[in-house]
Amino acid sequence: MHNEVRKEVILTTLALRAGYGGKPVLQSLEIEVREGEIVAVIGRNGVGKSTLMKSLIGLIPAMSGSIVYRGEAVEGLPAHKRARLGMGYVPQGRDVFPRLTVAENIAVGAAIQGRIPEEGRRQVVEAFPILGERWSQRAGTMSGGQQQQLAIGRVLIAAPNLILLDEPSEGIQPNIVQDIARNMVELNRNTGVTIILVEQNLDMIRAMAQRCYVMDKGRIVASLDREALDDESEMRRHLAV
Repeated sequence: MHNEVRKEVILTTLALRAGYGGKPVLQSLEIEVREGEIVAVIGRNGVGKSTLMKSLIGLIPAMSGSIVYRGEAVEGLPAHKRARLGMGYVPQGRDVFPRLTVAENIAVGAAIQGRIPEEGRRQVVEAFPILGERWSQRAGTMSGGQQQQLAIGRVLIAAPNLILLDEPSEGIQPNIVQDIARNMVELNRNTGVTIILVEQNLDMIRAMAQRCYVMDKGRIVASLDREALDDESEMRRHLAV
């Protein structure tokens, strides 16, 4: 392993401070993610994990510090411009349009392209076969797990280089959690897409992550390698609510 080519860094934060109403939640936070990695950000509730994801995509402005994506400082750019540069964001709570069909939801995600590219459609349906089966069904009539897959598919259609997943397992039955994890790992393997996920579910973290950052009170307090993820007591300690 040690002689493989070091992949380029795709995303770095430098002394990032961000928060709400002038109060920083992120305190000089620093992470570095390389192309093609699947990295989990873990920690107790309320330590700033979702704030980190929102500030990376541009929904919360940085107060100071910087976010460098593929060599470009993006902290000054609005969210839609970051999306155009190849950052995809799947928010907590499955953001789909319930009255629109699967196809129409995916078309919204493809709006950057103007229509659903055939190649993209194939990739989405290969990654999440259920979406092909439910292509003309209204999103609101689908289960939580299916909606989560649709939320990811909608981001996927814009061909991102980086996908930010905020608590993808939330409110989804365990067998579907494993399905989604497996599909994402497969997608990463086939396309090289980089994935950063915020997650509390130990099974999903183990099934997906190659390594982990541990957050506490708005900072990164530890960086764990793959082996540490299998240490039950160590992981419970970091995730203890």
